[in-house]
Amino acid sequence: MPPRLKRLIGACLIVAFVVAYAFVASIVGSGILNGKPVWVEIVYFPVAGLLWIVPVGAIIVWMYRKPA
Repeated sequence: MPPRLKRLIGACLIVAFVVAYAFVASIVGSGILNGKPVWVEIVYFPVAGLLWIVPVGAIIVWMYRKPA
């Protein structure tokens, strides 16, 4: 696969993933955590705010990996 095409596909995947992740994380944060103790929210939001980095990092590694 040409590197430019791989990067285009990766960029589209990243945008789609981040939008979907933000949607799901906000639903969980507002729906499921509603009425939970404050400490649960204090733990949830930083974790949810940083958790997207792992899959996006994997996509970036795939985008820039040299073919064997």
